[in-house]
Amino acid sequence: MQVYSRQLGRLGAVLGLAAAMMAPFGVRAADGFPDKPVRIVVPYAAGGGVDIVTRLITQKMSDELKQPVIVDNRPGAATNIGMEHVARSAPDGYTLLTASNTLASNAALFPKLSFDPAKDFAPIGAIGYAPLVVVVRSDASAKSLKDLVAEGRAQPDRLSYGSAGNGSSGHLGSELLKAEGGFKALHIPYKGGSPAVTDLLGGRLSFMSINPLEVVSHIKSDKLRALAVLNPHPSKLLPDVPTAAAQGLPGADATVWWGLVGPAGMPPAVVQRLNQALQAALADPAIKQRMGEMGAEITPGSAEDFGRFVAEETVKWGKVIRAAGISAD
Repeated sequence: MQVYSRQLGRLGAVLGLAAAMMAPFGVRAADGFPDKPVRIVVPYAAGGGVDIVTRLITQKMSDELKQPVIVDNRPGAATNIGMEHVARSAPDGYTLLTASNTLASNAALFPKLSFDPAKDFAPIGAIGYAPLVVVVRSDASAKSLKDLVAEGRAQPDRLSYGSAGNGSSGHLGSELLKAEGGFKALHIPYKGGSPAVTDLLGGRLSFMSINPLEVVSHIKSDKLRALAVLNPHPSKLLPDVPTAAAQGLPGADATVWWGLVGPAGMPPAVVQRLNQALQAALADPAIKQRMGEMGAEITPGSAEDFGRFVAEETVKWGKVIRAAGISAD
């Protein structure tokens, strides 16, 4: 028994020594990150909103990390190509993803994904969001959101709306608006927001729920009328447009949002280092100004904050998708 106790004592001492030796190594490994360029995958083509937001933060993040931060555009398959690439990458912090709404909606839209959006990514931090705005032609009979809802209730076969495609933020936002307002409207999917806006301007659609940055010029030139901001807070880009909540539909809350994630399994110290670099970028006055000009709100916070937000969005939009019978096809 004494021999066994002495063996346990020696084993404990060895394990204690090993732990003591590994702790400084872990600190050194975290302190040394990164020692090569960091790549952020944007699952959209260059020049779009997500690409612009990503490129806004990369220079400041590069300054903080003392390494180049490179944008890698991998568009296609409703962002699933870029997301799968990151999900399958080494969880070392060198391959990241600018996530957006599809991180929360694609699991419900694509039941046979080869990766799990809820399990295969580790949150790093939110970047910001822009509330969708409901727009009609300036000569439309609807002068307010209440008017549009009343029309949809009274004439359920009359209204139609366009979006950038099945499962897009505009599609889901409009379906949420319909559900909250209790009215009907036919969805017309397009291959991108621009052709849908063209048809709205041409009178071939009744309304759209869209990122205000895409239509602010048409609103200011009086070609389109903004009826509501789909957010509890007014838009800085369109401060005079009332919110849906102020017009009796507090549940009609839909935004486009962005944040950074990496592959699941990244070391916590690496996640923390990346979050620190992101927070430094979001605190930069020039970045704040540019995001404001885009109608976006910056949302600094921890990795845990962003993880909770994505989980809530996943539940919210999963319900909308199932209730409306939306598919990606």
